[in-house]
Amino acid sequence: MTGRWPVIATVVALLTWLLGGCANLGRDRQDAQPDAAAVGRLAYDLQIEAPAPVDKLLAAYLDLARFQAAPETEAITEPELARLVAAAPAQVRALLETEGYFNPEVQVRRSSSPAGVTVIEVLVQPGTHTVVEKWHLDMQGGLHDAATAGDEDAQVELASLRRRWPLKAGEPFRQGAWTDAKNVTLARLRAEGYPAATWVDTTARIDAPSNTAGLQMLADSGPLFRLGPITIEGLQRYDEASVRRVATFHAGMPYNEQLLLDYQERLLSIGLFEGAAVELDADPATHDAAPVRVRLKELPRQAATVGVGYSANVGPRLTLEHVHRRVFGQRFIARNKFELGPSLKSWNGEITSHPLPGMYRNLVSGSAERLRSAEEWRTSWTARLGRAQDTAHIERLYYVEFTHSKLETAAGVVRSNAASMNYQWTWRRVDSLLLPTDGLTLSLQTGAGYAFGRELQETGITNGRGPFSRLQGRVNWYRPFEGPWFLTARAEAGQVFAREDVGVPDTLLFRAGGDESVRGYAYRTLGPIVDGVVTSGRVMATGSVEVARPVSARRPQFLWAAFFDAGQAADDWHNLHAVYGYGLGLRWRSPVGPLRVDLAYGEAVRKLRLHMSVGVAF
Repeated sequence: MTGRWPVIATVVALLTWLLGGCANLGRDRQDAQPDAAAVGRLAYDLQIEAPAPVDKLLAAYLDLARFQAAPETEAITEPELARLVAAAPAQVRALLETEGYFNPEVQVRRSSSPAGVTVIEVLVQPGTHTVVEKWHLDMQGGLHDAATAGDEDAQVELASLRRRWPLKAGEPFRQGAWTDAKNVTLARLRAEGYPAATWVDTTARIDAPSNTAGLQMLADSGPLFRLGPITIEGLQRYDEASVRRVATFHAGMPYNEQLLLDYQERLLSIGLFEGAAVELDADPATHDAAPVRVRLKELPRQAATVGVGYSANVGPRLTLEHVHRRVFGQRFIARNKFELGPSLKSWNGEITSHPLPGMYRNLVSGSAERLRSAEEWRTSWTARLGRAQDTAHIERLYYVEFTHSKLETAAGVVRSNAASMNYQWTWRRVDSLLLPTDGLTLSLQTGAGYAFGRELQETGITNGRGPFSRLQGRVNWYRPFEGPWFLTARAEAGQVFAREDVGVPDTLLFRAGGDESVRGYAYRTLGPIVDGVVTSGRVMATGSVEVARPVSARRPQFLWAAFFDAGQAADDWHNLHAVYGYGLGLRWRSPVGPLRVDLAYGEAVRKLRLHMSVGVAF
C-alpha cells in the first residue's frame, strides 16, 4: 500500500489542475459578456434658465446637476434619468422655498441635440419674493418677570433684543435668514446675563397667495445669572494673585459674556500664560453665584529666542531675546533684547512687576543704541522709571526718563542730555491687534523736562540749557470694503516746544522717511538741512493712505497694495514743506504678523526705492 500513495497523489493533482482550468475558462467566457448594468448608461446636457442667484442654487443642489458631474463610471441609466426628470419640478420648488419663493413657475423639458445627446432644460420663473409682514418676539422667565416688575435694566435688555431682531417687517424671508435671526438673538440673550436661555416656540406662517410671512417667537430666558467665585486650574509656577488682579468683575455682578472674554484676553497679555480659557458654570441651580472657571497653561519660567530679519530702514540684523518671568523668585518679569547689524546695534531691557491692583505694573527699563542713518552715527541711551496700566482698550504709561544722545555728522559731534517726565496714552478698537483690518487706534505722547546743554566738539561751544516740552500723536484707521478691499490710513504729527538755543537730545527730535513714515525715501533722511547735512527738526507731520486687495480668492493671505505717503520734518511749521512718495507693494498676512515688500517712488529725489520688512524667529 505504501508504494501506491505517490501514484494516487499524482492523479489527484492532475484532476485538480484540469478542474481549475475549466473554471477559469468559464470565467473568461463570462468576462467576455457585456455588463448588463452598463447597458443603457448615458450622458446628458443640463441647461438651467433662471435669474441669479436662483440659477447658482439649482446648479449646486439639483439632483440632475449633481449626477451630471458624476464620473463616467457612475453615469446613470435611462430609468434613473427619467425618475430624476419627473422629480425635478418638486425639488426645484422645495429649493426655492428655502429662498422665500413659494409661487414659482417650473418647466422641465427633455429633447435631443442634433448630435444625439440628451438635453434636459429646467426653466424657472421664481415669482415674487416673500417678505416679512409682521413679527413678534415674546419672553418668559427671569427677564420677563423682572421687566414686568419694573426693573429698568431688564426693560432695557428686552427692548434691545427686540430692536436688534434682524428679520423685521419688509425684509425678504429666507430660510437661512430665519435660522440666523433665531441663532443670533438667542446668542445675545445668553451672552447678556441669561446663559440658560432657550426657544420655547418659533413659528413662521407663510401666506403663499400674498407672498408674506408672519413670525412668532417665544423664548424662555431662564434666571439671571450672577458671577460667583473664581476657581483657577493649571497654576504651578505663578501666583493666584496675579490671575485674580486682572479681573474687572466681582462676585454678585450680573453675568456678561464680554466680561469673561476681556478677562481671558488680559490673562494672555500679561506674559505669564500660553493659553487661557474662562468659562461660566451655566447650571441654573447656581445662578445666584455661578462659578467662574479659569483654566491656564503656563509659559516656562525662562525662554530665549534667536531671530534673523531685514528691513529697508536698518538692513539685515540678528536678534536675541531672553525673558525671565520670576526674577530671583519674586513677582517680576525681566526682558532683554539685543539687535546686531551693520547699521544698528542695540539693547533694550526692562523689569516689570506681575499685575498689581487696578491692572497697574511698576517698571524699570533702559536702552542703548548705535544707529547709522543718513551718513551719520547716533549713539544714545535712556533710563526709565515708571508705572503702566493695561486695560481692555487703553494703555497708559507714566515715567521719568533720563536721556543721552551723541550725534556724529560731517558738521561735527553734538552731545546732549535731558531729564523729563512723560505720559503715553494708547487707545485701540480693532478686530485684531496682530493683523487689524477694521477699527481705529490712537496714541498720544507728552512730556516736559530740562535739557542739560549741547557741545559742538570742533568749537568747544557749550550752550542750550533750559526747559522743553514735547507732544506727539498718531492715528491709524482700518476699514474693509466689498470686493474685498482693505483701506488703511495714517496721520502723525509732533512738536518740541523750547527756546531756539535749547539743545534737546536728538532722540527726542523728529525726522521722517522710511518704512513707517514716508516711503520712497531712506530712513531718517527727511529733515531740515544745515550746512548740507540732514538734521533733526522740532516739528514733524506725515500721512499715508493705502488700499489692498487679495491677489486671489484662494490665497486671501497674500495681497497687493497701492499707497500714497506724504510728510516732512522741519525746525518750525512755516518751513515744513511736505514731500511725496507713492508706489505698489505686496503683503503676506503671516501668523507672526504682516510682512511687506513695497516699491516706492520718491518724488523729491526722483528715485525708486525698495522697502521690505521680514523677520524669522527660532
